[in-house]
Amino acid sequence: MDEVVTGEAVVLEVPVARFPSRMIALAIDLAVQFFLLFVVLLATGAAIAGGGLDQASGGAVGLTSIVLIIVGYPAIFETLTRGKSLGKLALGLRVVSEDGGPERFRQALVRALTGVLEFWIFFGIPALLTSLLSARGKRLGDMFAGTFVIQERLPGRKTLAPPLATVPPYLVDWASTLQLSGLTDATAETARGYLSRFYELTPAARVEFGQRIAAAVQAQVSPLPPPGTPSPDYLTAVLSERRSREHARIMAHGPYAAGPGPFFAPQPPQGSQPSPGAEPPPSPQEPPADPVNDPAATRPSGFRPPL
Repeated sequence: MDEVVTGEAVVLEVPVARFPSRMIALAIDLAVQFFLLFVVLLATGAAIAGGGLDQASGGAVGLTSIVLIIVGYPAIFETLTRGKSLGKLALGLRVVSEDGGPERFRQALVRALTGVLEFWIFFGIPALLTSLLSARGKRLGDMFAGTFVIQERLPGRKTLAPPLATVPPYLVDWASTLQLSGLTDATAETARGYLSRFYELTPAARVEFGQRIAAAVQAQVSPLPPPGTPSPDYLTAVLSERRSREHARIMAHGPYAAGPGPFFAPQPPQGSQPSPGAEPPPSPQEPPADPVNDPAATRPSGFRPPL
């Protein structure tokens, strides 16, 4: 898995394609291109031999066909399918931009032109070396185009632990009306860090930091939460709604996977919970509160921090 920061500064986790699957997809694409070249050159040779084309015309047709098959096939096919070729379709791969958006024609053309150098002139050696050295398995074409390849079909992704859960049920209607354009990246990251480290804090620190961060978020987000909403639930609703909208925007341009993936988690059961403000702070000698068995460590209803 790797993290992608979108244009709205939302962090999404995406599975980077593995080297073996990329090689198999490349082999399929090269086999298709070799077959097309064989058919076109065979037809061109037959036309020249039969007198339908002279040598000059046959050479021009053959050269044009070679360029279209070697460069045009991957560039046009990946543009029309939003980052997929026949080999990538077979292996469940997709080419995406650095920000997680769909591959554009300019990027597909750069990858195709660089592929002539990598695969047809140097027999894939530059692509092999750069893919092994790159953290995201990028070849030269990906580096020049600003793209990388992700694994779109990934069995078992539902078992991955998400960093945030869904909006608390009682805040769903309110969260759908949020105006999030004023929420800065720094404030959102502060709130996210607070939620992810919630159970590492003492009860008193949870309340203090939660109120301070919630106040900062409320200054940038409207409308205000319903009266009596706990700070952890409020922050979870804001961040989850922000993430959900960004995910919907990405899905509209080409989903990362057919299933829900690691973006959302099942809603934990609800129950009556005391206010975090009523919890007495533990003494320095007390062990950390157990979020499962200790009533003093009440679990907020709207998020599930990593264990």
